[in-house]
Amino acid sequence: MSRKWRVLFVLGILAVLTAGCGASAQPQAQPPVQVEVIVVYPTPMPTQIPAPTAVPLKLDDTPRIALISAFDGELYAFRDEGNIEETLVVDGRTVYMGTLAGHDVLMTISGVSMVNATQAVTTLIERFNITHIVFSGIAGGVNPDLRIGDVAVPARWAEYQENYFARETSGGFAPPPWVTPIAPNFGMMFPSCPDVVLPGSPPDLETTMCWWNADPTMLQVAQQVATSIELERCVDADHCLSETPVVRVGGNGVAGPTFVDNAEYRSYVWDVWRADSLDMESSAVAHVATDKHVPFIIFRSLSDLAGGGPGENEIGTFFGIAATNSARVMLAFLEAWP
Repeated sequence: MSRKWRVLFVLGILAVLTAGCGASAQPQAQPPVQVEVIVVYPTPMPTQIPAPTAVPLKLDDTPRIALISAFDGELYAFRDEGNIEETLVVDGRTVYMGTLAGHDVLMTISGVSMVNATQAVTTLIERFNITHIVFSGIAGGVNPDLRIGDVAVPARWAEYQENYFARETSGGFAPPPWVTPIAPNFGMMFPSCPDVVLPGSPPDLETTMCWWNADPTMLQVAQQVATSIELERCVDADHCLSETPVVRVGGNGVAGPTFVDNAEYRSYVWDVWRADSLDMESSAVAHVATDKHVPFIIFRSLSDLAGGGPGENEIGTFFGIAATNSARVMLAFLEAWP
């Protein structure tokens, strides 16, 4: 019996009982009547969305270039080269405001990995007048032609760990029938590209985006200074790179929420994405910058080979060289930037 008819049935019983009690002068004992009590809820109204809250207040109106690194060790490689005029704490992150290489800048760390980078860049754009974004840091090397200490300045970035994890069957790993893989899988992992709502598109219209492009003018300036920069080769007298590091402008970079130290997976990333480097923040920075119409460029120096080296991961030994070399290229870029 449907709820509607059950309710009507109960109401009918109550009406009969009420009428019977009023008609008899000498009521007779009646057996107990079991009545089912049903709570009837009204049809839910559409959710009322509150009016938009006020746009966060700008903390500074000066047009500035945002200089960002993932963590302190990367930021310190260039922070002290600038003239810090004011220090703020915004959403828990220290923001250093001042000048560097003749430009008004702010400097901060994003925190490691994709969500932290997304949050940090969004906050900076909303609370400050950011004209350009420049990210500097270390990365794992993927391109077999690049070595530790080299600096990659990719022209485009992908969120390469947007994956479908497939179930294993007797015939191997099988993604759902509605999934169309964009590239070969790595075991159960079938790569995909995120669907995003682009600025200026009709409301809620999603577009599949595999790549986020760095600003071509910024890349051009980076290319102009690439061959004139002297990069570090030695940590100390006992730890030197076999060859002098170089700068590579262009090509692909990828980023995702995992630290990679696996030779087989590194080879797979090279085969599928042709990436020069991989890290844990850059594609999130590129995604937000593109969404907010802020030109960006990202410098990444290779601190390790993402599992492709002959021994243990090299980041502990060559982190300092990588952070310094990335910062040097970034500073040369800023000095040449109009």
